[in-house]
Amino acid sequence: MSDRFKKIFLGVSIAVPFLLYCIYYYSFMIKNAPYKFSEFKSITMKSGIGNHYDKIYTSTNEKFQYLNGNDSLITHKLKLSKDDLLYLHRRAADIGMWDMPTKMLSDTTNTAPKYYIELDYERKKKIIEFDAAFNGNPKLKDAAIELVKTVEKVIETADEKQNH
Repeated sequence: MSDRFKKIFLGVSIAVPFLLYCIYYYSFMIKNAPYKFSEFKSITMKSGIGNHYDKIYTSTNEKFQYLNGNDSLITHKLKLSKDDLLYLHRRAADIGMWDMPTKMLSDTTNTAPKYYIELDYERKKKIIEFDAAFNGNPKLKDAAIELVKTVEKVIETADEKQNH
């Protein structure tokens, strides 16, 4: 055997198993991704003070209810477009919602703003309960606040488009 053949053989015997392993590993990860938009069913968002939610949106029945400036309960249908839902799904992935704990609560006086976000998929469901008094990891708190603002903005924009 020549030196050149030995080097090629050594390179192939290392590179081919490595490539096969990479293909196997990543195809398995992609196939079993925990949250896929193709399996997305619904989103639920609730916000309020303490244990009382003033604003509730559920995409399954397209029901949006909130208290207006006169403390009157307003309820109407609000449909989020597929693009809105895709945006929320991707934003939640970018922010890292899937790695957040389910409960991020610190308010014992029930006076801090509280939020509930639920993303429902065919095989799994991700729920986050968060209050503004959360005193845990600041990066986690910032990510939760950003997620809440994003969801509220999409809902408010859709509401303005449909009702004005």
